[in-house]
Amino acid sequence: MSMTSSATPIRVRDIMSRYVVTVTEDTSVLEVARILAERRFSGVPVCGADGSIVGMVSDFDLLARDGETVGEVMTRDVVTVSEDTDIREARTLLIEQRLARLPVFKGRELVGIVSRGDILRELVLHWICDVCGEVSRGKAPPERCWKCGTAEHFRHERQQPGM
Repeated sequence: MSMTSSATPIRVRDIMSRYVVTVTEDTSVLEVARILAERRFSGVPVCGADGSIVGMVSDFDLLARDGETVGEVMTRDVVTVSEDTDIREARTLLIEQRLARLPVFKGRELVGIVSRGDILRELVLHWICDVCGEVSRGKAPPERCWKCGTAEHFRHERQQPGM
């Protein structure tokens, strides 16, 4: 996924998790801790009464802050992205702002969440056709490019750190 690749840019919507667990400000700290532990999440969005995101609560928040409810311990400044955001831009946000996840919106609707792990898996698990530039995902290159039909002309490209 080099910056000079002719491949179609990969958008957040292509790699995000579409099933998003949310909590409210009045959810107890114990309940959100249970949710995080059972689902092996490191954090979840916090929604207000109107469905808008009012914060994020993470395992760090639960360990670092005292309080009985999510509203007392959550982080209020939330960085979000659109589903059309290029994953390179999402990666930059995650790195520069030291975030673990980004809520994903389509207009005003929360449609997913993208994490560092989602982007890491994409960097590791994609192959580019040398003939047409089409991107395929998988642990190994495909037998044939679905777009141009060529066989065995794939390269694995990874964006260099810091780009």
